[in-house]
Amino acid sequence: MLENILLVISILLIAVVLLQGNKASDAGQIITGGNENLFQHAKERGLELFISRATMVLGIAFFIISFVMFLQ
Repeated sequence: MLENILLVISILLIAVVLLQGNKASDAGQIITGGNENLFQHAKERGLELFISRATMVLGIAFFIISFVMFLQ
């Protein structure tokens, strides 16, 4: 039972992480000198906020279920 739940959470977690925006390209601009947006505080809104929160919730659920399965 827990194995099936863990499998579903794993697939959802992978999908949600792949849907996230590419924040690594913003960090790469520091090296190339394109840092005009470096200190700009952009808040996550709408779908980006939902995806970020879904990633956090699925990650926590993955950790808890994995830990429970380890203790059995």
